[in-house]
Amino acid sequence: MSSVRRLPPLRSMAVICALGSSVLLMTGCTNADTARSSVAEAAQTTPATNTASPTDTGTATATSTGSASPSASASMTDDQAERKALVPQAKVTWDKAADTAVKEVPDSKLVDLELKRTSAEATASTGSPSPSTPNPAPSQGAPEWEAKVATSDGTVHRIDIDAVSGKVFRTQAEDQDTDDKQQLADLLKKAIQTPEQAVKAATDKVKGTVTHVELDENDDQKAIWSVDVVSTDSWDKTTLEVDAASGDILNQHVDRD
Repeated sequence: MSSVRRLPPLRSMAVICALGSSVLLMTGCTNADTARSSVAEAAQTTPATNTASPTDTGTATATSTGSASPSASASMTDDQAERKALVPQAKVTWDKAADTAVKEVPDSKLVDLELKRTSAEATASTGSPSPSTPNPAPSQGAPEWEAKVATSDGTVHRIDIDAVSGKVFRTQAEDQDTDDKQQLADLLKKAIQTPEQAVKAATDKVKGTVTHVELDENDDQKAIWSVDVVSTDSWDKTTLEVDAASGDILNQHVDRD
């Protein structure tokens, strides 16, 4: 006799269905909670889009695609600006000023010449007028060549020259002691190279406008001509040491301040 498979009672089926629905509901809730948690985590870890206004700083500045403003280094320094203002005002070149200065004191040689602005002291005319052509001093702040010439015994005279007109407006003997005079006299004997030769050596090396020439000694006690050359492109100043005996360039330094 074959066995007959019995179907579960309807009540049991209902219970099973109810349990199944509960399981599905719990699974659905769990999945929903998991999804919400994932969205929240994503919101915390994903960088926010930069919506800062043009006046905001921080990340808004970092992501800006606009061109940056010029850096401070692109502008001139105070010294460069002063050179740019002063050098073009001087209509008299260094060599003409040097020639004028040595003519003021017989049998003298140039030992120092510098382009600068006329000081209040110079306009006060504390020295003597030029013995050859007495002239009024230029106004304070105007360009002048301050020259110093020396005789063979080391005696120094200061000559102030208007850098626009080329006229001498003051000459004055320097206050020196015996040692100072002797030291300069010895230095003059070592200076085989003239200031003109020293300047030519310097400007062959560096192009520009000569603003200072001085007979001096370097750290090795060697007689040198120190020559300042200003570039009219960058307004930097290059100081070159020229051997006063051989005319060789011993050293050079660029002052970009």
